[in-house]
Amino acid sequence: MKKYFIKTYGCQMNKSDSERIAGWYEAQGWKRAKKIEEADEIVINTCSVRQSAEDRVYGLINNLSKLKIENCKLKIILTGCMLRYPIADLKKRLPAVDEFKKIYEFQTRNSQFVIRNSSIHAWVPIMEGCSHYCTYCVVPYARGPERSWPFEEVVCEVEELARRGYKQITLLGQNVNSYNPPNYNASIHDNQSPFAALLKRLHEIPGIEKISFITSNPWDLADDIIEAMSLPKIDRYLHLPVQSGDDEILRRMNRPYTAKQYLVLVQKIRRRIPDIKIGTDIIVGFPGETEEQFQNTVKLCQRVGFEKAYIAMYSARSGTVAFKFKDDVPYEKKKRRWRVLEKLIN
Repeated sequence: MKKYFIKTYGCQMNKSDSERIAGWYEAQGWKRAKKIEEADEIVINTCSVRQSAEDRVYGLINNLSKLKIENCKLKIILTGCMLRYPIADLKKRLPAVDEFKKIYEFQTRNSQFVIRNSSIHAWVPIMEGCSHYCTYCVVPYARGPERSWPFEEVVCEVEELARRGYKQITLLGQNVNSYNPPNYNASIHDNQSPFAALLKRLHEIPGIEKISFITSNPWDLADDIIEAMSLPKIDRYLHLPVQSGDDEILRRMNRPYTAKQYLVLVQKIRRRIPDIKIGTDIIVGFPGETEEQFQNTVKLCQRVGFEKAYIAMYSARSGTVAFKFKDDVPYEKKKRRWRVLEKLIN
């Protein structure tokens, strides 16, 4: 029996994709290899959000090229976000890779064919891609424009998970607030926004005890979504990326809100859901960020009191608008600013 091995880098969406890739293999009679050395095919599901993520992929493939010398039948397949680069360029940079394959060439929406890594918790993608184009972000280029899975298709998947004994689900999307499934009829959902209606519908499914979701963005977290978040089964942790506490930096990031608007939104959420905990994403050292602008971020973090934060030092990504900006904040300053926020929040 042929064996496959999947190495996954990156976010929860990538982890979910890898579970579906595993299902694709096993539906064809393949078996998962316990060790990478035992595999006939190795799938590398890549992340391209930061250069360090790509560098890890290059390092792995360099090691695997030595393995191919010992096993000439070994096949290496690259998938995921690094396929935003032209295939011809990737072939030159990664000659040991045998095939470059888009995620959708593997996937199945049939929940029964997903090989999940937990028997209690399940990742459930509800949308893919992004159409917002924050200036630092590769997601629109790596995953394409925003598109949502049909409402009833998501409901059916969660119902099937409940029948199989799953208690917890996490809904996945680059911005779940903008979930907008095809043929959505607001009139039959009390004119609610689609994501609010979806939360309420999934909340009704017997057996499901906890519903989480990532990621929300501040600019379209509507009142009816906040109301739906107050339901008992909805996780009391909200991940709400702010990225910066300075209005000029936010503008240059193409984040359509101000620091004050973010704070007002947090206050509104906490008034409706007093026990909620809020986490965030922050980038330090964005091109042009002065010490005063960084201190504005520190002040916002002190006012919000985040539960946790994923803090990243700015990494220039080719193809994005910000790649054209001068990366003028020295690494030492980025690292110091990272330490300040890491100590303050985490």
